[in-house]
Amino acid sequence: MPNQAAHVTVVSRPSRGRARVHVFLLAERCKGCAFCVEFCPKHVLVMSDRFNAKGYHIPQVVDESACTNCQLCQLLCPEFAVYVVTENGSKP
Repeated sequence: MPNQAAHVTVVSRPSRGRARVHVFLLAERCKGCAFCVEFCPKHVLVMSDRFNAKGYHIPQVVDESACTNCQLCQLLCPEFAVYVVTENGSKP
């Protein structure tokens, strides 16, 4: 069986005073609750038509330039499937 551990990476455009951000999704952990999609204030994520190895729908990034690095997706994910890292490698 192929490895289902897909990572979705988003590089947001930096604006004045904001560092570039990478948003990672660990598809194998996601249970499709969609909290990250529902509560993202900038609608960066949507639910995709894809399934992970456990059969859950997983989100995908659709508007990479809208991410403001608020980390709400990371904070609300009960499965720790989403995390945000700044371009220099540190967590914001």
